[in-house]
Amino acid sequence: MLYLRNGYLIDPASNTEGYQDILIKGEKIAYILHRGTSVEAILTAEEERESLTVIDVQGQYIIPGLVDVHVHFRDPGFTHKEDIHTGARAAARGGFTSVVLMANTNPTVDNRQTLSYVLQKGMETGIHIHTCANVTKGMKGQELTDMEELSSLGAAGFTDDGIPLLDETLLRQALRRAAVLDRPVSLHEENPALIQNNGVNAGRAAEYFGIGGSPREAEISMVERDLKVAVTEEADLSIQHISTREAVELVRQAKRLSSHIYAEATPHHFTLTEDAVIRHGTLAKMNPPLREEEDRLAIIEGLRDGTIDMIATDHAPHSTEEKGRPFTEAPSGIIGLETALSLGIRELVKKGYLSMPELVRRMSCAPAGLYHLDAGYIAEGGPADLVVFDPDREWVVKEFASRAVNSPFVGETMPGVIGYTICAGRIVYQGNTSS
Repeated sequence: MLYLRNGYLIDPASNTEGYQDILIKGEKIAYILHRGTSVEAILTAEEERESLTVIDVQGQYIIPGLVDVHVHFRDPGFTHKEDIHTGARAAARGGFTSVVLMANTNPTVDNRQTLSYVLQKGMETGIHIHTCANVTKGMKGQELTDMEELSSLGAAGFTDDGIPLLDETLLRQALRRAAVLDRPVSLHEENPALIQNNGVNAGRAAEYFGIGGSPREAEISMVERDLKVAVTEEADLSIQHISTREAVELVRQAKRLSSHIYAEATPHHFTLTEDAVIRHGTLAKMNPPLREEEDRLAIIEGLRDGTIDMIATDHAPHSTEEKGRPFTEAPSGIIGLETALSLGIRELVKKGYLSMPELVRRMSCAPAGLYHLDAGYIAEGGPADLVVFDPDREWVVKEFASRAVNSPFVGETMPGVIGYTICAGRIVYQGNTSS
């Protein structure tokens, strides 16, 4: 048993905030106690008292285990970049106890064998591993997968993330089937016909590298089309890693017409602009690309007013060799699990855009709700998935639990030191807890 003492609990799911102690038995939270309550008084047996591990967290925050519904663990097929075990360690180090994997692996998650492989390997880690399955077979955008079978086998949702679904009729069919299954469909919104070079905004950064880049219209046109379809259907649809102010406004308008519209934003899109690509080169190359300051501020406003429901990292590991290639040849994407909470604290909370409970909501109960996960909340009888952290202590980004190191934030000093990540009642990560 674990007993967390003297912590400041924040649970946005119940709008609870204040000093509380937490007693964990097995995989569940047994009691939430008023600060100063004698835990020994509620332990009925001597062996219970002897097996108790007490952790005095000394006023640090206790929040629900974070939930990231957009990560790439590259397994199967690309395990030189990351695998499910190294990805899970990175998640735990970043405070994430539940993640949803994307399905653009090799082979893709469009069949029962690959889905079973991913879920079984996920069970060998210390955190909760879920995965989407593909919307279309082979991510070719031509034929829907057996969504019913994949859902029955444990697929948390459906996506062809990395390749947009261009066939509008196929999208509508997918949404209708997903509605019956009560599974979300999450969409990567970039029209390849409008893109000359992916990973960089068609603006100052593209001009700096002497290439065409990816114009904002590539995202705007797809978001506009897909929302027009989605507002007439009953399935939950999520716009992934939104990057333009126009797309934020389109989502805002669509939400007035339908309760089934969702959107996610990444820490890098609410932190950086295309200037970072000029500074960091391929380490800041990603799809969709970093845009302009007005876009960054629009994403923050979307998070503030609830237009954007959740923060998701789009954790996208690549090898050092791959990121060292010439700009147009290097793959897009950065890792994000281990820096996400700190960036949220630094860019959103400390700058006054969100309160700490609002940030926690967008990183826990909101994403868990979309994917129907038993996660993202703190309650007696609920899962013992918790994060203990000090929002004011600082750390320097210099090493990762991830197999990859492709981050533009290396060398930066950030707030938010995680002391413990607890998943299913077990400590899966323990940081430097000395002050």
